[in-house]
Amino acid sequence: QVQLVESGGGLVQAGGSLRLSCSASGRTFFHYAMGWFRQAPGKERESVSRISWSGATTYYADSVKGRFSISRDNAKNTLYLQMNSLEPEDTAVYYCGTTNRRYTTGQNENEYVYWGQGTQVTVSS
Repeated sequence: QVQLVESGGGLVQAGGSLRLSCSASGRTFFHYAMGWFRQAPGKERESVSRISWSGATTYYADSVKGRFSISRDNAKNTLYLQMNSLEPEDTAVYYCGTTNRRYTTGQNENEYVYWGQGTQVTVSS
């Protein structure tokens, strides 16, 4: 059973930084692409950043390019999201997700079928 557990959320002032972590278990971590998604109140869930199974390819939403950085540590079965220069618009519940197909780039959002419980990020102005 795939399990994803996020941590690292919290309350931060605009311009501050947070690092989110997602610990994965239940299958071979490094075979699968992973990603971070977020959902703000009253809005649909959106992709923030995704990373291929190998870590060689990454994707970012335009709104976070240059501010956020995704990475993975396959030895620790952990996915990270470093968030810098946070803005109030970044306030949301952040979810870690992973795919149901091995060895993909992670570009196809429809492949993400496993989710964590989410961690709240609140950025005050």
